Amino acid sequence: MTSGARRVWTRITSLLPGHDDLADVRRDPRRDLLAGLTVAIVALPLALGFGVSSGLGAEAGLATAVVAGALAAVFGGSNLQVSGPTGAMTVVLVPIVGTYGPTGVLTVGLVAGVLLVALAAMRAGKYMQYVPAPVVEGFTLGIACVIGLQQIPNALGVPKPEGDRVLVVTWRAVEEFAHSPNWTAVGLAVAVAAVMLAGARWRPTVPFSIVAVIAVTVVAQLAHLDAAQPIGDLPSGLPAPTLAFLDPGALGSLLAPAVAVAALAALESLLSASVADGMTVGQRHDPDRELFGQGLANIASPLFGGVPATGAIARTAVNVRTGATSRLASLTHAAVLAVIVFAAAPLVSRIPLAALAGVLLATAIRMVEVGSLRAMARATRSDALILVLTAVATLALDLVYAVIIGLVVAGALALRAVAQQARLDQVPLDRGDHTAEEHALLAEHIVAYRLDGPLFFAAAHRFLLELTEVADVRVIVLRMARVSTMDATGALVLKDAVEKLTRRGILVLASGIRPGQRQVLDSVGALELLQPDGREYATTPEAIRAARDHLELTGILSADTVPQQPAPKPALPSESQEEPA
Repeated sequence: MTSGARRVWTRITSLLPGHDDLADVRRDPRRDLLAGLTVAIVALPLALGFGVSSGLGAEAGLATAVVAGALAAVFGGSNLQVSGPTGAMTVVLVPIVGTYGPTGVLTVGLVAGVLLVALAAMRAGKYMQYVPAPVVEGFTLGIACVIGLQQIPNALGVPKPEGDRVLVVTWRAVEEFAHSPNWTAVGLAVAVAAVMLAGARWRPTVPFSIVAVIAVTVVAQLAHLDAAQPIGDLPSGLPAPTLAFLDPGALGSLLAPAVAVAALAALESLLSASVADGMTVGQRHDPDRELFGQGLANIASPLFGGVPATGAIARTAVNVRTGATSRLASLTHAAVLAVIVFAAAPLVSRIPLAALAGVLLATAIRMVEVGSLRAMARATRSDALILVLTAVATLALDLVYAVIIGLVVAGALALRAVAQQARLDQVPLDRGDHTAEEHALLAEHIVAYRLDGPLFFAAAHRFLLELTEVADVRVIVLRMARVSTMDATGALVLKDAVEKLTRRGILVLASGIRPGQRQVLDSVGALELLQPDGREYATTPEAIRAARDHLELTGILSADTVPQQPAPKPALPSESQEEPA
């Protein structure tokens, strides 16, 4: 086997389950089985609700929870992650359903799965750490608002109005309810949400969502509440896998939605896995393997009629809180849901849609961490701005655009903060062996500036203005040892400044140029301008001596006016960076 083939094989095997995973499963199976059962009870109403909200029906949500949940549990990169349909993904899927129909959603999910596998092969998981916390918090807040608004039609007991924008659909639903109120649906939704929110404060480990759903379903059946519209018939089992939905001719138009779904799946799954790591001690997920597992899950889910899936933060948190230690818990959750699909479909079909709306309303409320939002808002004005912009963009546009906007604004503000660190400070000349009178005479003609911080595109033009507005002197010495970084824009601006000063008859010398800076300066032709006599000035005293020689050569100073200063001692390696001002 060649070295290249060996590297490819090593990369593939690193993404597959190993002996360590099997050892983790054997450590405490009883605890994991109990945790998996608890998560399945919590996940059932969520899977049903998100399936209905996506537009593909409750059976699509159940199929996703079973198929994607099992595959992501086996091949994912987290021992504690629980995957399935989520509210964030539902937000993205609704407009896709409206534009391309159910088959379009299934095709998008399949293509997104392939893209996730490709991201895993390219080791893209590590880049998740560069998403700023305000973007994540704003993203979560916006998702919570969208999920809550999506439930308004079912909570009010009215048919879902036409439209792609959640704000428009919500307003039309409210108008429809005002014409023909359905207080039964409102009562059921409010009752379920209230029980879940109050129960979460009283007994956080008890799955009050399933308790509330069962209770209102029983009440609706016994009281014959016709206004409580049920989910409807569900198939007894998963459909046979098929590719009948795939339309190769439509792949071109579906590529953009697939990229959006893949980006969201990667973002939410890696966020959820990071949350799980933070809730435990000693657990750490593999981001690339997590992308690989989510990719396989999204490739398989559409084959069984399921929607695209991601790691689910709420279900993962329940999994951790109930004591899960390995991926056996999330695999058990998928197995329990499969049993429910095959054995209890007729009972599940009687659950009122308003009850599921109540579950998702409570879930949306619990997603909002008021303490985290308050902390972000109080941190800096930049953090508060990023959070608000991301949340508003999530609500008004879509999730992918919201994240892009948040990242762009965060990057721009970060560059602005870094650029403000760049300074151009005039520093006094070293007195050396000169008398006070001699030193004053030199200071009339020579000025030294120290450049601190980065000299790159965001700060370069401000630097140009400051440097070219210096007083009328004969020589300028630029002390560059403290320049932390320099790009081509910074080098070009520096070159422009030197040329303008030269045209004014001012000689510009530089000291302490680092190797990395020298390469950039040389590439744009600025290095030769800073070394007019071809000499390298490692320290400022050397540059000052060259400046004095220039003044004597041009007749500005006479040799007997300023006595010759002894040549400086050779600089030590540590001194070549920059001497104190």
